[in-house]
Amino acid sequence: MVIPVHDVNPVRRTPWVTYALIAANVLVFVTMPGMAGSVTGGTKLAQLCDLQAFLDRYAAVPRELIHDQLPRLVPTGEVGVGPQGPGCVVAPPAYDKSPPLSVFTAMFLHGGWPHLLGNMLFLLIFGNNVEDRMGHIRFFLFYVVCGYAAGYGFALLNDTSADPLIGASGAIAGVLGAYLVLYPRARVWVLVPFLVFLPLRLPAWLVLGFWFGLQAVYSSGLGVSGAGTVAYAAHVVGFVAGMLLAWPLKPGTPPPPEPPGLLFGRRARPRYTW
Repeated sequence: MVIPVHDVNPVRRTPWVTYALIAANVLVFVTMPGMAGSVTGGTKLAQLCDLQAFLDRYAAVPRELIHDQLPRLVPTGEVGVGPQGPGCVVAPPAYDKSPPLSVFTAMFLHGGWPHLLGNMLFLLIFGNNVEDRMGHIRFFLFYVVCGYAAGYGFALLNDTSADPLIGASGAIAGVLGAYLVLYPRARVWVLVPFLVFLPLRLPAWLVLGFWFGLQAVYSSGLGVSGAGTVAYAAHVVGFVAGMLLAWPLKPGTPPPPEPPGLLFGRRARPRYTW
């Protein structure tokens, strides 16, 4: 997997919505129960029970989204001792959960620092240009719509699952799809793992096309055992949704600047002016 670090595609205005989304995701993450110990591995049972109760309330659950089947018993966040030893106490929920609203709240929840930082890196690199092209308000609405498309798309394919679905990956996949449509020839600096991390400047269509191809393969269960614990199908749905929503903006999108220098080991073609 290549790691993007920077794109050669300047913006005309400050991407305030992109920055605000990153700040909101980080703020929510550091205030989530149990996340303080995720770096050192020092999370205790009480924190895990508190986190499980938090996720059951605010994460999106496919079975709830499709069939509106809310659980009769949920974790309370307290620790108890049963016949099999200590565990999390369950009881009837003391709150009313809205499954459609949970798709929105789940976009700001992450399962660990790698999950959060990986998502925010992609949003920072590719979100600013998409926001620059769409405008602040339209970009925020676009981001939310892609997140909902990804969440419900994954739920339709896993309608009996009771596992919580969290993360901004679906919405950010929509941003990547839009970037591919709007700026396919923009150059992206990436790190490619080959014994060491090699810095290369590649076209966006290659970087994002490769990323999408991996998600599609993994969502089918190939290359990973049971598709792992990552909702690859949500990435695929979000990416396609972003492409479709951005397509009407493609004709009026100015091309990115063509940087001089090396590309794929040879010098870029010279540009001629009339």
